[in-house]
Amino acid sequence: MRHRRRVPQLGKPADQRKALLRSLTTELIRHGRIVTTKARAKAVRSQADRMISLAKEGTLSARRRALGYMYDKDLVHALFIGVQERYGNRNGGYTRILRTVSRRGDNAEMAIVELV
Repeated sequence: MRHRRRVPQLGKPADQRKALLRSLTTELIRHGRIVTTKARAKAVRSQADRMISLAKEGTLSARRRALGYMYDKDLVHALFIGVQERYGNRNGGYTRILRTVSRRGDNAEMAIVELV
């Protein structure tokens, strides 16, 4: 039973799920917008918001936590430099999920995740 378990399973083992969320978060911050399934979009939203919150914090500890999570070191440095002017007076809600048409092959609900 999965009563009160809020982690989205995404049909994958834990190590593959963590790697998928890390790569999706890295690419979302790199490109500003990605197209994925709706379930993955909802799962990656919280991770991307957490990385932006770490960048807003700006401490050395927060930088090390972000470097341990994201795959690209230069992207982390760019995020920490540019986050204050973009999200300085926003208190959360850094991502937006837009639903699109279903995928043709398996009719999966697709979504666009973008940074606000």
